[in-house]
Amino acid sequence: MTIFNRINKFARLGQALSFMLSTTLFLSSCSSLKNTPAEESELPISVLTGKPVGNGIPFSDLTKKDKPSDGLPVNALLWRAALDIASFVPLDDVDTFGGSIVTEWHQPKDTPNQRLKLTMFVVGRELRSDAITVRAYIQNRLGTEWVDAGRDEALGRKLEDLVLTRARELRAAATAETVN
Repeated sequence: MTIFNRINKFARLGQALSFMLSTTLFLSSCSSLKNTPAEESELPISVLTGKPVGNGIPFSDLTKKDKPSDGLPVNALLWRAALDIASFVPLDDVDTFGGSIVTEWHQPKDTPNQRLKLTMFVVGRELRSDAITVRAYIQNRLGTEWVDAGRDEALGRKLEDLVLTRARELRAAATAETVN
């Protein structure tokens, strides 16, 4: 073996050792340098994030299909009742997980110079009066243009009451079905 081949062989060995050393240093630097509380220090540390493994969702849980679903993030009875009450107006945007319903502008036949737009927010998982908010926006016709007239607070409250009443009816019907 020539001296040139030996130098080349040592250079490749040096590169491999350098790579292994830098990888080892990198992985060891992933551990947390700050002091952790006693309960966290007992948990194993992730090689990738440097944080305790107990935080977050385990990778194995992402592939489970038999995990029960929480369903809607809002009260299902209020959600269905809000959709029922808003059904007289064409819907523009419905966000089930955000709990919002936005209608298009609706012009009632009895008031041709006024139109209405509703936004409904179901914000809770319990059937309570503060879990529904309805905002009614009004526009008036001025010549050929529509001009904002603001919100109609009284109409919004009436619609909230209608949604709550409808939700109670739905709950009563569901209870009657389970009893029979």
